[in-house]
Amino acid sequence: MDETITRIDLMSIEEIRKFSNEISSKINFDYDLKKSNWFNIGGQTKVYFRPDNLPDLILFLKKFGEKEKIHILGAGSNTLISDEKFDGVVIKLGKNFSNISILPNDVIIAGSACLDKKLSDFALNNGIGGFEFLACIPGTIGGGLKMNAGCFNKEFKDVLVSIQAIDKNGQVFTIPASKVIFKYRSNDLKEDLIFLSASFKGTKKNKEEIENEVLELKKKKDKAQPTKLKTSGSTFKNPIDQTDKKVWELIKDSVPLDISFGDAHISNKHCNFFVNKNNASFEDMNKLIEFVKTSVEKKTGIVLEKEIKILK
Repeated sequence: MDETITRIDLMSIEEIRKFSNEISSKINFDYDLKKSNWFNIGGQTKVYFRPDNLPDLILFLKKFGEKEKIHILGAGSNTLISDEKFDGVVIKLGKNFSNISILPNDVIIAGSACLDKKLSDFALNNGIGGFEFLACIPGTIGGGLKMNAGCFNKEFKDVLVSIQAIDKNGQVFTIPASKVIFKYRSNDLKEDLIFLSASFKGTKKNKEEIENEVLELKKKKDKAQPTKLKTSGSTFKNPIDQTDKKVWELIKDSVPLDISFGDAHISNKHCNFFVNKNNASFEDMNKLIEFVKTSVEKKTGIVLEKEIKILK
């Protein structure tokens, strides 16, 4: 999101408090973010806005979108949050942004707060293939669009038709997928856009076939990746433009895998997954991330790029 450094002073806090009485959606102040992310790490945000509907979101952005530092939080499955208070607004879209429906010609529309797994399940139940890989991605549609998420050789861009988004001025518009340049874990869309929903195209497929493929992909994931732990998925992107090696191979060859900082450890199942074993702080996890990045660069000359997002 917009990285302009904008401090929320007492006057703007009062403006937001007053605004909160004019809408039905909930706005919290000094809100604890620790339980809002998979690492279970983080401090507070000065303002936490959970819009239940599009009109409230539009009004908020028209009034405060240009004034405040804003971060959109999805499932928190790839986010590391600072222990220091975030001097801005965290927006987490409410349940009305997670609706999902089917159109003719095997097109599915999903709200950006919809979980990837929910879209995969919906496609399965409607006999539409092409969404099986989403069963193995733990985030939301919005986050998946943001980073062109993918696994097992398939990415969001492969099934995307169009995106509905809103800018920081409260203007809503539709972006055809053909107008977006997607790359590995990225796209060329403006950073300050908030995704509202997206439409996806699948193909008719036998439900049993879909189910079997989903189960097979889940087995592969469970075998290779840690589950039911306080982790945030892949820490670094594969450096596809610099080497044929996967990032986990570079880490394995460059880093003592038993290294830890406080309770921040490298997973013994997949060394590109970092784990909060108990009560790791932001500093612990960030030190581990930077240590691994520096070690890989020293050993291989390759500069790793983080896949996880850091909010501070």
